[in-house]
This record gives sequence, C-alpha cells and structure tokens, in this order.
Amino acid sequence: MSLLKDETGRGGAGFCPLRWTLLGCARRMGKTRPSPFRNAPDRAKMTRMSKPSATLAQAFSNIGHAYSHILTILYPTVVLALEREWGLSYGELIALMLAGQILFGAAALPAGWLGDRWSTLGMMVVFFVATGMAAILTGLARNTFEIALGLALIGLFASIYHPVGMAWLVRTAVNRGRALGTNGVFGAVGLAVAPLIAGALTDLISWRAAFIIPGASAAVFGVALLFAWRLGYVCDTRADVRPQPEPERGHVVRAIFVLSVTMMCVGLIGQAFSVLLPKLFAERLQDVTGGGTLGAGTLVTIVYLFAALAQYVGGRLADRFPMRNVYIGAFVIQTPVLFLAALLDSWPLLFVSIAMVFINVAALPAENGLLAKYTPGKWRATAYGAKFVLALGVSAAAIPLIAYVHDTTGGFFWLFVLMGILAAVVFLAALLLPSERHPALAAAAGAAE
Repeated sequence: MSLLKDETGRGGAGFCPLRWTLLGCARRMGKTRPSPFRNAPDRAKMTRMSKPSATLAQAFSNIGHAYSHILTILYPTVVLALEREWGLSYGELIALMLAGQILFGAAALPAGWLGDRWSTLGMMVVFFVATGMAAILTGLARNTFEIALGLALIGLFASIYHPVGMAWLVRTAVNRGRALGTNGVFGAVGLAVAPLIAGALTDLISWRAAFIIPGASAAVFGVALLFAWRLGYVCDTRADVRPQPEPERGHVVRAIFVLSVTMMCVGLIGQAFSVLLPKLFAERLQDVTGGGTLGAGTLVTIVYLFAALAQYVGGRLADRFPMRNVYIGAFVIQTPVLFLAALLDSWPLLFVSIAMVFINVAALPAENGLLAKYTPGKWRATAYGAKFVLALGVSAAAIPLIAYVHDTTGGFFWLFVLMGILAAVVFLAALLLPSERHPALAAAAGAAE
C-alpha cells in the first residue's frame, strides 16, 4: 500500500493537516498548482523540440525570402521575349508590373498586422501557396490585362513575406545580425536565380513555363510548412529568443523618422536595380549577351550571386560594429559608384554593377537590425510591414520612371544620376540616427549582457 493515497497527502505517513487544509482552500479558489512532475515527459519533449523548431522555422523563413524575390522578379526578364512575341515596346510591357510592385509593398502593412494579431505560421502558409498559384495563373495569361492581373496577385500575396517572415526570423534568432545576413543571402540568391530561371525556361520551353514551374514549387513548400506546423515541428511564437533592451522614447521617434526616409530611398534604388538590369545588359553589353534573354539573365544572376555574399558580409558587420556606422559607410561608397555606372558600358559596366548591388544589399542587415532595435517585439511584424510599404510599395514608382526615362531618352543615364542623388540623401539622413555610443543605450546594452 502506498504511504500517500493521493496528491492531497491524506492517508499514510505522508498526511499533513496544514498542507491538506491549504491545498483544499487553493482547490476551492481555483488556484491549485499542478505537480511539477505530472507532465515532465511532455515538457522534456518541448525542450528537445525547441532548437529543431527554431532551426526549421529559420529554414522556412529563408526559403520564403528566396521565393518572394524569385516570383516577383521573373517578369523583367520574360518581358524581353514578350517584346518580340507581342510586338509591344519595352516601356509598355514593363509598366504592366506596376500594380504588382505597388501591392508587394503596400499590402505589407496589413499582412504584418495579421501576422501579429492572427498567426505568423498561418500567414506564411498563405504566402507560399497563394503566391505560387498566382504565378501559375500569370503563366496562363492570354493578353496584357491578364498579365497585369496575374502580376498584381503575385505582388499581393508575396507582400506577406517581408513583414511576417522576417519578424518570425528575428524572434527565433540569437544572433540577429548573422540571422538577418543569412536570410538576406537567400533573398539575394532569389534575385540572382530569378533572371536565370526566367531566361532558361523561356528559351528552352516558353515564357509561360517561367511562371508555372516556379509557382508550382512554391506551393509545394507551402503544403510542407502546413504539415510541419500541424505535426508540431514549427510553432508560432510571440517572444524573442534573445530580448533586447528598450531604447529611449526620444531615440525611437528620431530613428523611425530617419529610417522612414532612408528606407524609401534605398527601396527605390534596389527596385530600380532589379527591374532595369536585364534591359541594361541587353543594350550595353550586346557583345556579351548577343541581345538575348538568356545572356542578359545570366549576367544579372552573376551580379546577384555576389550580392548574396554581400548579405552575409553585411550581417557579420552589423554584429561586430555599430549598425549605424555600417549603414552610413555603405552609402558613402555607393554614391560615387552610381554616378560612375551612368557613364560605363561593356565589361566595366558589369563590374561596377556588381559593386553597386553589393553595396546596396550589404546595408540591408544593418537597416533591418536598426528597425528591430527601435520597435517593440510584439509589433515587429507590423513595423516591418510599414517598412516594406516604403521600401517596396512607394519604391514601385521606379517602374514608370524607368519606362519613361528609357522610352524618352533611349537609355538609363539620367536614371543612374537620380539614384546617385538618392544615395547621397541616405548618407546625409543616416547621420541623424541616434548614436549607439550614447550613454543611456550603452548602459542598457551593458545590462543586457
């Protein structure tokens, strides 16, 4: 016979009147604490799964970043084939992606809000499946209206990734700079392989396959994420793995104002790069590309493969040095590089293009880290949503600007001049960011360590 008949301690040698009385009162008041040993196997299981769950979450987030760029940037390469097939000008065709690029940014804010209020994982499943299906529909388009509609749907659903996927990543990361850098590598690889995928599938099969095949593969990842969620391999989380000290309110207001200006300018520059490079290389490097779709797409892939390395370098710099200094330094260098690109062609242009994209991309981990630093964790997806309204939505203005400048002047000289001015604005504005050596922040950082 057991010395303790039940958990109250009544009966046997374990009986204690005081303990029995207190437990009885607590039970009647609804405050009984469960035994710390009752669910020990379940808690051990949760502990064992915590690291794999974080690793798998970051893997899905990184893959999602690649797809968010692959599916939204297939069209600038496909358009080179549509010029010949449909007999329309580059300006007319490239303008069809305007609505999609606006939605890619503008819809990020409500997507981030839903991620914070509803479910991060639910929104990520919607991102993979719906963006993939939208790409398939674009591949089935029969006219310019249906192309524009399909691209708009891609932009709408792809807008989910940046606010939701990056907030999910930051919450599960111990070293934010490294995690953001690695995530950025996947995004840059997406930008790199999209022109190659589009060019290869267009030349080998058709321009329709350039949308349908990547779209179908994205939907498959969405189904995989759904199963991983339902089986408990990944889970929603609202708290940071490594909480950061809260900055002063005055610093938050100043930082958010400055970052609003810089993120919009950086977004315009980055958006212009991703849209104009295939056409730029087809025109200024004809001796290399032969004016073809695959040749131009291959050169763009080379540029963005170097950019993938830039994300990793930028992430490590953001971990080792003040993010403000990394951000400022990038645009001190970027400004003259953009002015130089306006004047070059052939092989020198390719090398300068690698440099200007490398620098722009290397600054992004510091930019994202600064935004995370100055926003509360529970609203981080919403904050990233607001960022990408500026960085991707407002910056969609680059598309009609590219179309207008090219059809009016026959080239991109003045566009590079404008981008050089924007880079100078970023440098000057970033000087106003709060110094990370400020005593209050330094003390908070020391306490956190």
